[in-house]
Amino acid sequence: MTRPALFLLACLGTLGLLTACSSDPGATADAPPADTTVATGPFLDTVQARTFDFFWETTNAENGLAPDRWPDPPFASVAAVGYALTAYPIGVERGYITREQARERTLTTLEFFWEAPQGAAAKGMTGRWGFFYHFVDLETGERHQQTELSTIDTALFLMGALTAQQYFDGDGEAEAQIRALADSLYRRVEWDRMQLPDGTISMGWKPSEGRFDYGYEGYDEAMLLYVLGLGSPTHPVGEEVWPAFTSTYDWASFYGYEHVNFAPLFGHQYSHIWIDFRDIQDAYMREKGIDYFENSRRATLAQRAYAIDNPDGFAGYGENIWGLTASDGPGNTTVTVNGQEREFRGYWARGAAEGDLRDDGTIAPTAVGGSVPFAPDTTIAALKTMRARYGDRLFGEYGFYDAFNPTYSLDEPPPDGGQTTPQGWFETEYLGIDQGPILTMIENHRTGLIWSLMRENPHVVRGLCRAGFSGGWMEGQCD
Repeated sequence: MTRPALFLLACLGTLGLLTACSSDPGATADAPPADTTVATGPFLDTVQARTFDFFWETTNAENGLAPDRWPDPPFASVAAVGYALTAYPIGVERGYITREQARERTLTTLEFFWEAPQGAAAKGMTGRWGFFYHFVDLETGERHQQTELSTIDTALFLMGALTAQQYFDGDGEAEAQIRALADSLYRRVEWDRMQLPDGTISMGWKPSEGRFDYGYEGYDEAMLLYVLGLGSPTHPVGEEVWPAFTSTYDWASFYGYEHVNFAPLFGHQYSHIWIDFRDIQDAYMREKGIDYFENSRRATLAQRAYAIDNPDGFAGYGENIWGLTASDGPGNTTVTVNGQEREFRGYWARGAAEGDLRDDGTIAPTAVGGSVPFAPDTTIAALKTMRARYGDRLFGEYGFYDAFNPTYSLDEPPPDGGQTTPQGWFETEYLGIDQGPILTMIENHRTGLIWSLMRENPHVVRGLCRAGFSGGWMEGQCD
């Protein structure tokens, strides 16, 4: 899709500041400093429109499978499908696509996953016990190589399916089918099979290894996994899983912000994409006197404070250039930059928390974009600055590329590809699971669309009740 009018509006709103409006990819080298007073509405319109197009245009329309990355899609990501399903209602509400288009794509996706083969065989299956493999073939949906049956990726897919269940509430046959399929896919999952003796939920299963004997512990993105497992009306995990999970939290102060620490910001974002944690608390947060939304706000601001301090002296870091999370990187190599030996990584769960620093100078826009509701002023200013300073090298056809590293300013090509320039290294690909948080969390900030839908989902509400949440919008929900 093309939106010349919308793009022109965004460029006019930032005339002379955003060289990404130029048709010359090399025009970004001398970009002036960002003016963060530029109109926020047109800027966010452009970010959302382009990011939505990633899901709409790169997803296989024949089966609804979304690629793990683009433009070199090696396989489909089940989690990215969950983000795609969540994106379609946003596309309808923003006028990018019609409700009929979204309904058709959503129905195709859910029908494919419902009918895809489930079984114990190592090959030819899409999943087992209602769970799905982490990566699957883009055309057939069959397990990709030796990838694992993933509990968290299944949960991310199901959050997208349940979003569709809530959004498509019409009387017509197609929308009724969407609701029924989403419900059936959720009810089919045998969550209790994945509960470990210590109470936590296992990360997955492989035909050659069986169930993994390590579960999700320590605060992370698995909150949504535990909520779905607790909320199941057919195969729930025991209520002891929530205190087992929270007992492994690490409450600490990082750069003056006390919160439950987890180094990569995705762990502070994923569950919040669908669940509105504002003003609701479990036993752990009641004791701390905050909620999980405030916890994510503190984690976001602590990471920004870390970047401003910049203890390792990485290039570019500052109040509006920051953001560490799981992302691509230049590659696994150790080289000398400006007389200092630096170790760089490829794909890595980067982050910064008390006692846990994973930083090689690589910044991921999704770390900031996925935190927009928690700290709108600072995150939107950072996104604007990134686009203004780096232009087309960082902001392309489908919005922000996955990552960049201003420190890696070498002539030699990086091991994992991308583009090297005097301004540093820039990834040239987009990742589905990093595009999703940008689009959805900007929408939650602007309209609360996904939060409002999921506050009405009985399975999510049931899971929150069994986890012991109360207060705020949940008052009276658990009676």
